[in-house]
Amino acid sequence: MMNKQMDVITFGESMVLFNPDAKGPLRYIHTFSKTLAGAESNVAIALARLGHDVGWFTKLGDDEFGRYIECFIRGEGVDISRIIKDETRSTGLLFKEHFAHVNPNVYYYRKNSAASSIAPSDLDYDYIKSAKILHVTGITPALSDRARETVMEAVDYAKAHGVKVSFDPNIRLKLWSIEEARPVILELCKKADILFPGIDEAEMLLGENEPEAIIKAFHEMGPDVIALKLGKKGCMVSNGKESHFVKGYTVQTMEDSIGAGDGFAAGFLSGLIKGNPIKTCGEYGNGVGAMATLVKGDVEGLPTFDQLLTFIHKKKHIDR
Repeated sequence: MMNKQMDVITFGESMVLFNPDAKGPLRYIHTFSKTLAGAESNVAIALARLGHDVGWFTKLGDDEFGRYIECFIRGEGVDISRIIKDETRSTGLLFKEHFAHVNPNVYYYRKNSAASSIAPSDLDYDYIKSAKILHVTGITPALSDRARETVMEAVDYAKAHGVKVSFDPNIRLKLWSIEEARPVILELCKKADILFPGIDEAEMLLGENEPEAIIKAFHEMGPDVIALKLGKKGCMVSNGKESHFVKGYTVQTMEDSIGAGDGFAAGFLSGLIKGNPIKTCGEYGNGVGAMATLVKGDVEGLPTFDQLLTFIHKKKHIDR
């Protein structure tokens, strides 16, 4: 089968997300809304909405939750032709727990899930080679030793075949300790062409909290392009020749912060693929990240490209 040229290919675990319909401890919650969660599929969906050709793959349980994820992501225009079904393992689940004015608690039910069993033998190398960019995160290596090997193999193959590697550390301390994570994450930072660290992650990895020093340290490791996420303040972006602080966009009522970082990565990558200056890429990243927080759920608030341009005041909106 001929592989279509893809802007971005990514892979990793997606889970069915149960979002409570009220705030408070889960023991008092009786109704939930079902949707999906997963850093890599969030990025894929965001890029598809922004107009890009995107592929995403994983292993899913051969169960109704796996079929739901498959249908959801296919319906967003993402190529899912390389998904693998596992008849012996289940699709992962997660629950959010909301309290007023704080980030939600997240409870994972993903141990021994289908996605955690992904192995290098599951990779379609020609598919990876068909992409301009391979995007990976630090979540997948935390799932299992085999998943870690798979990420490293995919990254090494991409680099050997001229595919740019985009990496978001996405450190999840509920999945592994910082002592376990640090050497693996730093190895992937060195292999990345495009890097998306958060300011808190950079401090955990480098022991540094000054944006300029963080940018310098990561450039010395190897990445050509760095977009340092600074939360609501915005971001600092650098391509080694120029760097810019890009102010964030004000959100009056934030519904859900989870997924904002994935939206940021997608917006930034969209800007790069479109050939925009790095500062504009930062504006796109900030805009998509901010819009992701306006709606409850990881992907529901992700914009189309026209919606993004309107939000960041680069296009006039006509109400009626």
